[in-house]
Amino acid sequence: MVFGDSLSANYGISTEAGWVALLKQRLQTQSDNYQIINASISGETSLGGRNRIDQALSQHLPDIIILELGANDGLRGASVRSIYDNLAAIIATCQKNNVLVLLAGMQLPPNYGITYTQKFQSVFQQLAENFQIKLVPFLLAGFGDKREFFQSDGIHPSEIAQHKIVDNVWEILQTMIKSDQLTAQSTYLPNNPH
Repeated sequence: MVFGDSLSANYGISTEAGWVALLKQRLQTQSDNYQIINASISGETSLGGRNRIDQALSQHLPDIIILELGANDGLRGASVRSIYDNLAAIIATCQKNNVLVLLAGMQLPPNYGITYTQKFQSVFQQLAENFQIKLVPFLLAGFGDKREFFQSDGIHPSEIAQHKIVDNVWEILQTMIKSDQLTAQSTYLPNNPH
């Protein structure tokens, strides 16, 4: 399940061109066992996600969640503490429900000032370390500073950038899927006779 904001909710582009749909295609080449649910909402904040995570988990019952929230908080200059606390609550809820979390790290434009942008960026690293979860260091790595990969608003990635986002996510996600498959297989292995 992808649980994010407009970066995952196909803002300004067609659904089939978005990175979540492209990821679904890539997953299906690996295995028919995986489905992708996109529970992302444009404009979503970390608090909004915190308020709806329980319902999303009970409705969709995911094995893995790709958590892509926090950018809207950062763009609004929300306190770094509140962003951390909200994302931490979402991760804790997922772990309580035995859902693996892949956290998508974000960065802010330099015009937000070096102190705030560094503190914001470090939130994702701290969460990954504290909760022992996988991290995509920067969802927009490889093109985040290149204007030609963004829509006219300069914030939302264009259609051509979606493939790059999939590559960034896939690099980490594929390791989670492999270990998830191994766990599932070992569950069905008969006990070795002593």
